[in-house]
Amino acid sequence: MRGYVFLALTAVTLLLSGCATKVAKSTSVPVANMDGVAKKVSLFALHNYTDTPDAGKRAANLVEGVMIAQGFEVLRHIDEGETSDRKAVLKAVSEGSDYLLLGGVSEWRYKTGIDGEPAVSLHMKMIDLETKKVVWSATASGNDWGNASIGATAQKMIEEMLEH
Repeated sequence: MRGYVFLALTAVTLLLSGCATKVAKSTSVPVANMDGVAKKVSLFALHNYTDTPDAGKRAANLVEGVMIAQGFEVLRHIDEGETSDRKAVLKAVSEGSDYLLLGGVSEWRYKTGIDGEPAVSLHMKMIDLETKKVVWSATASGNDWGNASIGATAQKMIEEMLEH
């Protein structure tokens, strides 16, 4: 009987360690809606620090969907490609945004090996354009089982990063 319990505990441990996400956040994301008015967020492609083409655009596209679902009004600049943080701030201020979301993609790939697990690492920060201060920041890394997609893995991670 002891052998079965040990085997079951080992299987559960392996199962839970197969998909892991680590998230570090500074604070909660600002409230998306104040008095029935959605806060405006300017969103550009995240900086791509990977070998995967358009990883920053792909990640920003998922961020956009999650933020809209939370109630933000997203002013989309993803297709403009990467831009400097300074230019992004100037553009966001000129269009009347409340916040600017910036960040980067450090990993966006399938691991090599028999399972080909998706692996994603992201950093995002939100700047209050009135004070020009970072009001929220999060970094996350995660992977999933070999049958999962990078998009699904990244979306779960982004949802966790942006949850209150």
